[in-house]
Amino acid sequence: MKQILDIRQVSNGHWVGNGFPVHTIFSYQELGRELSPFLLLDHAGPTSFDPTTEERGVDWHPHRGFETVTIVQAGEVEHEDSAGNGGRIGPGDVQWMTAGGGVLHKEMHGRDYARRGGPFEMLQLWVNLPAKQKLTRPRYQALLSTAIPVVNLPDGAGSARVIAGPWVGPWVGRGVGRGVGRGVGRGAGPETGTAVATGPAQTVTPVILYELRLQATHRVVLDLPEGYTAGLFVMQGELAVNDGAPATVRDLVVLDRHGSGVTLEARTDAAIFVMSGEPIDEPISGYGPFVMNTQDEIRQAINDIQSGRFAI
Repeated sequence: MKQILDIRQVSNGHWVGNGFPVHTIFSYQELGRELSPFLLLDHAGPTSFDPTTEERGVDWHPHRGFETVTIVQAGEVEHEDSAGNGGRIGPGDVQWMTAGGGVLHKEMHGRDYARRGGPFEMLQLWVNLPAKQKLTRPRYQALLSTAIPVVNLPDGAGSARVIAGPWVGPWVGRGVGRGVGRGVGRGAGPETGTAVATGPAQTVTPVILYELRLQATHRVVLDLPEGYTAGLFVMQGELAVNDGAPATVRDLVVLDRHGSGVTLEARTDAAIFVMSGEPIDEPISGYGPFVMNTQDEIRQAINDIQSGRFAI
């Protein structure tokens, strides 16, 4: 089992633009090594917005050197960027933007959603890029909820949405969506190393992302690989980790990269965002929307944006 390094909770929030009331769950300044390749996790909401005809969100701003992953639980977000990409994502949808060598973009509330108002909640995860791919061309992936496989857990324990990477844990054969592995019998666990489902995200480095929902009193053993870092963000409910350690709403459980797997038992109905990945053990140098390897590269990014040479 992966041992628990820390369980932490962030209580103070802040606004990003006029559309995202955010709690920063972690950043690379605190947990750069422990959670590499992940750089930052923001949780916006849960909240509710009144109807409006005004624009809400974050207007044009730059990024370089990493990827942003936006996961919508409630509400709508519209994206537009300088590489010519754009679109709207709603509940269950995921936007995966590789900023690479440089992109300008804006993220606003969907116009239809803004006019009607209502519940709003989303996650945004920053994923690092290795040095040799920091300046890669921008890429945009719109992953609609219909393309994201859902794995049902045995004994009515709950379900997992597989956004990125493989699911090789327990499952029952009904209701497994796109990406199902062949030759695995209903109700049985997969053969060693066989993916029951694979998330649709195309990732630069090996990454596993799940949205896990557990019913009260049920448990699951997640098969997280040896050598991968891992973090669990509790979005809803209460659970026990590795047969004892309590974690509750807005807790971040940081796991050791050594060992494999983790046991979760729900004390109430619970929703957990699971992130695990192959670490990028390289220097991190960041400044606002830029994450590179050296201060010289940060100065170059600032110079490029100021001189108009930034967006690819």
